[in-house]
Amino acid sequence: MNHEIAKLFETDMNRRKINFSVGDTVKVHYKIVESGKERTQIYEGVVISIVNKMNDKSFNVRRVSYDIGVERIFPLYSPKISKIELVRKGHVRRAKLYFLREKSGKTARIKELRGGQAIVQAERKKEKELAQSQKETATEAQVTAAA
Repeated sequence: MNHEIAKLFETDMNRRKINFSVGDTVKVHYKIVESGKERTQIYEGVVISIVNKMNDKSFNVRRVSYDIGVERIFPLYSPKISKIELVRKGHVRRAKLYFLREKSGKTARIKELRGGQAIVQAERKKEKELAQSQKETATEAQVTAAA
């Protein structure tokens, strides 16, 4: 039984590689079910912590909405998360950014990492190539199934 669970976690971990760190601004696309319909909602904010407990990795994202700080915890390997998009790389010297809870306005800003835009562009290019290759393999599978 444990072997089957470990195999399941292994395939899930291969599905989503962690491409961000603490201090980065990310857009988390997660699925919401409302009255029987499913839609994708985007939550954009700064990653203030990452918790690594073997297969139960999760991360906290903080954003300010209508002058109120809102934090949300996302499990990394959840099927509800469809995509995690990197917006900008932040330069921080701490593992947990809980001090941002007391800060507001200009003092709550995080400096951007040198070369951060290049890293973000390379990540987007990688995601596009991956999506393109998945689309090509799907069309090839359909052609072979039809034949």
